[in-house]
Amino acid sequence: MLRFEDAIAGCLRNDSKSKEMVYKSFYGYLMGVVLRYVDDRNDAEELVNDSFIKIFKSIGQFSAPRYDDQLQKAFKGWIARISSRTAIDFLRGKRTFLYVDDIVEEQQPVTELTAVSRLNVQDIMRLLNGLPETHKLIFNMYEIEGFSHEEISKMLNIPENSCRVYLTRAKNKLRELYKNSLTNAYEQTTIQTRKI
Repeated sequence: MLRFEDAIAGCLRNDSKSKEMVYKSFYGYLMGVVLRYVDDRNDAEELVNDSFIKIFKSIGQFSAPRYDDQLQKAFKGWIARISSRTAIDFLRGKRTFLYVDDIVEEQQPVTELTAVSRLNVQDIMRLLNGLPETHKLIFNMYEIEGFSHEEISKMLNIPENSCRVYLTRAKNKLRELYKNSLTNAYEQTTIQTRKI
């Protein structure tokens, strides 16, 4: 089996076996990245494949770190950014964004999302899928992908203030969804206890 370093070098030479190894090794990872943005599995599969086309076309732009033990981590970060931008472009082409200039940031209550850190991945995905599409997109871009409000504003062609308001609304909605999930879990436990 090819070493990862050799597979990257092979992709630079347009070697089919190297590309296949990279594709198989990172398909699931990129699917996870894309599913944070889109709910439809068919769209996600198409976006992952589009991402790989872009990755293989631009692999010469990937700057490998100095030490080989950091290569895979750096590569994962690089391909995640490509796939998230691919998903964002897809969503941007699919809908128009609302402008929320009339709402000032100070009107939105400040929230803390410390409770989310105690959830497992499936719980977080379920909560994120409960967000409206625009809220989910901006939350992912800012909190998960690490884009700044300025970058989000330019990519989505909306005012920076709108990004901030959407993010605040997303956090508030996540808090509400989290509280509801706790209440539902408590009620289920109470019902099961009564049956015993």
